[in-house]
Amino acid sequence: MLNPEWRERHRLGAQREGSLASFRLWAPALDSVDIEWADGSRAAMAAIGSGWFEHRADLPYGTRYRYRLPDGTAVPDPASRRQEEGIEGWSVLTDADGHVWRCSDWRGRPWRETILYEIHPGLAGGFAGVERELPRLAELGITAIELMPVADFPGTRSWGYDGVLQFAPAEAYGSPAALKQLVDRAHELGLSVFLDVVFNHFGPDGCYLHAYAPQFFQQGAETPWGAGIDFDRPEVRAFYIACAIQWLDEYRFDGLRLDAVHAIPSTEFLMEFNREVRKALPADRHVHLVVENEDNDAGLLPAYEAQWNDDFHHAVHVLLTGETATYYAGFASDPARHLARILAEGFAYQGETPPSRDLPRGMSSGHLPPSCFVNCLQNHDQTGNRLFGERLLALADPEAVKLAAALLLLAPQIPMLFMGEEFGSRTPFFYFTDHKEELAQAIREGRKREFSHQDPGSDRQPLDPNLPETFAASQPLPGDDAEAWLSLYRRLIALRFEHVVPHLDDCRSSGAEALGARTIRAGWRLGERDWVLLVNFGEEVVTTELPAGKPVFGLGEAAVEADGIRLDGRSFRAFLS
Repeated sequence: MLNPEWRERHRLGAQREGSLASFRLWAPALDSVDIEWADGSRAAMAAIGSGWFEHRADLPYGTRYRYRLPDGTAVPDPASRRQEEGIEGWSVLTDADGHVWRCSDWRGRPWRETILYEIHPGLAGGFAGVERELPRLAELGITAIELMPVADFPGTRSWGYDGVLQFAPAEAYGSPAALKQLVDRAHELGLSVFLDVVFNHFGPDGCYLHAYAPQFFQQGAETPWGAGIDFDRPEVRAFYIACAIQWLDEYRFDGLRLDAVHAIPSTEFLMEFNREVRKALPADRHVHLVVENEDNDAGLLPAYEAQWNDDFHHAVHVLLTGETATYYAGFASDPARHLARILAEGFAYQGETPPSRDLPRGMSSGHLPPSCFVNCLQNHDQTGNRLFGERLLALADPEAVKLAAALLLLAPQIPMLFMGEEFGSRTPFFYFTDHKEELAQAIREGRKREFSHQDPGSDRQPLDPNLPETFAASQPLPGDDAEAWLSLYRRLIALRFEHVVPHLDDCRSSGAEALGARTIRAGWRLGERDWVLLVNFGEEVVTTELPAGKPVFGLGEAAVEADGIRLDGRSFRAFLS
């Protein structure tokens, strides 16, 4: 339960105490604002200083309202807890404490136990559809699901990264009650639930803050996705801190993944955010905050539990597919060496300049524990930001992908799967939208420019992101070999929990090296034991020193010889001593 002092301090939008509802709006560019209700009545809001307006009234939960600006524009509450009839429709006065939690004593799971599963709520069938997936994921061994962003957005189809109402669960996915039911059911099954949040920009359609609070944005600052936000303003900081606390307190999410924090030009805010959010919540809860940070700023870790480690994905992807365009160019010359450094130290680039960039990237990360890095073979970005949305099994030899899966789940770093990966899905995952035609056309043209280096050919044209068919085609379907993939993942997860998880809090690298162009040897000290992984992604035979201990898992052919262990092409071995 959130400390009442903190709930009052971070009170934004519409809330009710007893029968008295209060509505608060920060509109520093205006001299007056009205509030109106769905029955057609309206009232002037009182100016209470520093750009804030407030109105109090005796109103029940379920009351639909919106704000009317002096020029006649009707806008939703930027802190709307529920939206009806779209983002331009009605905000709804919502009972934050209306759900009776069945798992009221749930305190979360330790970070070391985390095996993430990234899922798109819309493709899963909304919040109710995600809930139906939970039993099979728990049976597989997944311990945490990560929902792609749910903040309300224009239309009914979106990745979620163009949300404009950061406090409101997307109407297209279901009600706040349905989302709380999903989280409650996950906790019943022993699953943590993470939410991906986008605090670095607003979507290009439906953000009305510019009309009444242009001070929310930093003049002249731009991100790749729109106007830059002014994180030096206390009102802006309070907005995002309150939003995070809402998801963690009212919905009982177990953690947040902060999207693209490299587009938040204030490390001070990021550290304040971390402190304030943790201070607001009960000390006995396991609450985990994870960042995506293209700059590989190790200074945020381990204050934040971990960072998505794109370096791992890129190095493995080059080894599996041979692709070297765009950001893969930085891993093209020696992917095995890069991967060895990643496994031993976290980042591949720790101040060096990749061939794909003009400036140095990254910071020293070898002092950080392996659990500070979230590794994956696929995610929404790396799959959906391809012209044809190909999954890894459409690009690489399945036998080599199995080796990568073993490395992902048996290395000490925190593993993440992308929806459908566990049953060998080969259906594409596209970028999809549901925008008005003018914006939809701008997106088509933008993606055409982005992928100008690729020639789709006359017989293969990319799908229009704005068509419903593109969304439907992104539904992950099991491959013909689904049972074999499920069996492999189930076994690897069980091995991780048997050998790695119990000692992850006391884990340090004992070194890693490339053995030729496509083979890696990596080791870690797990408590009092040594854990060594050998993986040969190539077709050539490689011989190396035989690790101490016994082999506990293998793929492909390997044999002990007088001068060590021989790894045939496409092989993997894990040793424990």
